[in-house]
Amino acid sequence: MNKKCRLKKTPVYRFLFAGLASSCLALLAGCSQQPATPSPDTTSALNWTAPDDQQAQAWLAACETDFKKAEHQFKALEQGKFPAASGLLNAINDLDITLDGRLSQASLHANVNPNAQVRDVARTCQQNFVTLLSDISLSRPLYNHLVAVDQSALNPLDKRFVEKMIRDYRRSGVDKSEAVRTRIRQLNEEINLIGQAFNKNILEDTRKITVGSESELAGLPADYIAARQRDEEGRLIITTDYPDYVPMTQYAENDELRKKLYVIFRQRAYPDNKAVLMDLIQKRHELAQLLGYENYAAYITEDKMIKNPGNARDFIDRVFKLAEPRAKAEYQVLLERMQQINPQATRVEDWQKAYLENLVKKEKYQIDSQAVRQYFQYDKVRQGIFKLTEDMFQVSIRPWNTGVWHDSVNAYEIVDKDKVIGRFFLDMHPRDGKYKHAAAFTLQDGVRDRQLPVYALVCNFPGGDGSSGLMEHSDVETFLHEFGHLLHGIFAGNQPWLAFSGIRTEWDFVEAPSQMLEEWVWDTETLATFATNDKGETIPPALVNKMIAGRDFGKGMWTQHQLFYAALSLGVYNTDPANLDLDKLTAELQARYSPFGYVDDTYFYASFGHLHGYSAIYYTYMWSLVIAADMYSEFAEHGLRNPDIAQRYRHYVMEPGGSKDAADLVKDFLGREYSFDAFAEELNHD
Repeated sequence: MNKKCRLKKTPVYRFLFAGLASSCLALLAGCSQQPATPSPDTTSALNWTAPDDQQAQAWLAACETDFKKAEHQFKALEQGKFPAASGLLNAINDLDITLDGRLSQASLHANVNPNAQVRDVARTCQQNFVTLLSDISLSRPLYNHLVAVDQSALNPLDKRFVEKMIRDYRRSGVDKSEAVRTRIRQLNEEINLIGQAFNKNILEDTRKITVGSESELAGLPADYIAARQRDEEGRLIITTDYPDYVPMTQYAENDELRKKLYVIFRQRAYPDNKAVLMDLIQKRHELAQLLGYENYAAYITEDKMIKNPGNARDFIDRVFKLAEPRAKAEYQVLLERMQQINPQATRVEDWQKAYLENLVKKEKYQIDSQAVRQYFQYDKVRQGIFKLTEDMFQVSIRPWNTGVWHDSVNAYEIVDKDKVIGRFFLDMHPRDGKYKHAAAFTLQDGVRDRQLPVYALVCNFPGGDGSSGLMEHSDVETFLHEFGHLLHGIFAGNQPWLAFSGIRTEWDFVEAPSQMLEEWVWDTETLATFATNDKGETIPPALVNKMIAGRDFGKGMWTQHQLFYAALSLGVYNTDPANLDLDKLTAELQARYSPFGYVDDTYFYASFGHLHGYSAIYYTYMWSLVIAADMYSEFAEHGLRNPDIAQRYRHYVMEPGGSKDAADLVKDFLGREYSFDAFAEELNHD
């Protein structure tokens, strides 16, 4: 398995707002409690003040309309009588659909809309719905409806639906006092606002350096230099956006220039987000304790595959020890290469690792990343990923004629046996005010016989500006990874209950299907279908073989550095915030887990968006890799482009959505329980 699933990969939308995520009544994982009486009308207490921009006004008006509809559905649920369970479940499903649709749209537009006032309005919309979501999660009348259901008369899927709602209501603290429920409601709203501020600070903080001397640009590709803007004095502008940052870290020969960019990259959203993050951690700690948990890590891991923070910490340490021999050997290779440049060097710094790794791969494995990237033009990569999807899953992808939020956005639909089964948007290139990383966002979850799933892929790749859009091979990986989330959501979009539609498996399984799919960008047969240069020449098999030969170098170091991220995520939520020193903890954990030490005057936690979205459970990326490696073994045995295996995978793993536990999905596909063996063997394989 390829191990270049980088930090910029983020979860699908429903996990960006932990606890208030996909909005639905059926997913109350972090929402709170229920008052003893029906909720009051909250509309008058909300912010519906329209801005002066007409587009933003229209957007807020549509939000208010959906809010009133959802509020009406909720009150009808509280006050209704449901002699048959089907009536109750269908009414809940109706409310879920209303909530999910508007909150999904708000999440996307808060992150991508080119109109700043629309982005602000979308955040306002989210916050207004959080108020309603708190009322729903605090509704004891609705909870009483659920516990009154005779589950013995239900079919297995409906029984699972009811059981999970009751479980989540109880996790929300349905038995708490009125005073405690009131405070929890306040905390839910405050946590959402704080999280919005945390994300916004990252979104809007693009930093830059300028380079006046051409000699300082030695090693950088000519097309990279040509595509960058210059200031009035003719100096090249290099920003902290990924299309600028990644090639600089890999190719620039100037060590000081790489360090300068690295430091400002790690300073993004600082100092503002330090206080914001501490506030977020404190509020979540208070929430967890009110719910009866020692801390937020204990709360958030309880309903995951991992079950508790102790298991998460043991898992992190187990993988760390497994990777340690390889990581030490790889680090020594980098250090020796660094000493060829600077004989006095005694360590490899974090801003040097990508550059040195690129040199080692070029010299030891004859892998020239600049030679590789000429074969990955964005438009061809996109069509190649479409073709791979069509061949594996026996579907077709065609343009979808619909409105878009920016002229660089494209729309498509997926057709299976002449039937449209889902639609999606591609928003793939950077612009001011846009989400900085890569993620699949839900716009509409599918519900059988009612609505199709609609997703949006949001990335920041080269292209879209008239250039050739040459991508790093790791960018191609990222594209396919995030497209895998999109496919998972669409293939799982035919459930009768929205609560099980789309990517609603346990959180620590969510990344596994997409991580497994990354393997295909290393497959010679797959690459031959789209990887061509501007002369139309296909990437040579000999070059692919070199890439494959060198692909595993660095995976031990990468694994340990990822475990630093996982340990930081767990650590900030697995303690009393009164004793938390963010700077000290970050430096200590980086020294303990990463081969590359902490760099002074950097504040990684301020731009580590997962500390909001994933909270304590960034370990899930590595946990998912264990399962992904095991699932991939089935394709490795029977053929990567074997449509029969792909269809079986689609049927058993992706299409069920959340209708089964993740462990059962994997067992259905593999015919056995998942195992750690494939991952361990791969990590130790030379």
